[in-house]
Amino acid sequence: MENEIQKTEQVSPLANAAQLCQTNEGMDVDKLKELLELQERWDATQARKAYVQAMADFKANPPEILKDKTVSYKEVRYNHASLNNVTSRINKALSEHGLTASWVTSQDNGGVKVTCQITHVQGHSESTSLVAPPDSSGSKNAIQAIGSTVTYLQRYTLLALTGLATHDQDDDGAGAGSPAKKEAVIKEPTPAEQEILTEIVVYLIDSTPEGKLVDESKIGPLLYGRWHKYPQDAETGAKKAADWIVNKSGKFNDLLIDAPKVDAA
Repeated sequence: MENEIQKTEQVSPLANAAQLCQTNEGMDVDKLKELLELQERWDATQARKAYVQAMADFKANPPEILKDKTVSYKEVRYNHASLNNVTSRINKALSEHGLTASWVTSQDNGGVKVTCQITHVQGHSESTSLVAPPDSSGSKNAIQAIGSTVTYLQRYTLLALTGLATHDQDDDGAGAGSPAKKEAVIKEPTPAEQEILTEIVVYLIDSTPEGKLVDESKIGPLLYGRWHKYPQDAETGAKKAADWIVNKSGKFNDLLIDAPKVDAA
């Protein structure tokens, strides 16, 4: 005879209270109040368990978020996922597990605060928030600046809360240091900054292979795309930037061009 495992359904405290009322002449009011409070805690626990299970099922087969928008400026080019692409794909996948996402926007000490909340059909919800200044880049007016930041933060709070935010997704020139920037905006260097960029080329000479030259026009976009500013010190700043380019950026070879051939006299 094979062993059979009997499964028993969990009975809520309120159901137990109803059974007690049927088997007893009455129930103490304080006791009933305690049971009702226990019922609320029990419901909250069950809802939280359901949320955790739903998120686990969601992450077991997550949606593919394609980078559907391209931004290009001089030598800088990057792709990122638009808000519509992120929300449509993630919300569709969440709904299959009884989950839905929503946002609340508010002002926070001059910045824009966006809170993303994911709620399960049983009532449990979890949220995360990001704060950033209005994106005043380009020719945006005050309302457009706020709208740009809201769009950016909605995208990244949803990605973070679902566990789909990855480092290589945040390659859109804004980086963690300036999360309000929806697109990379690389400003032209001032004459003083251009002199420093030229000085960087001098520091790069010793590391430049024979037969190659450093394309100075590529240095500015590389540095500004990384730090959102140009070096400000002609000696120390230029030297540190050159060291970063050679040893840490992984982009030094991209700056090299073939040196023009000189015919022997």
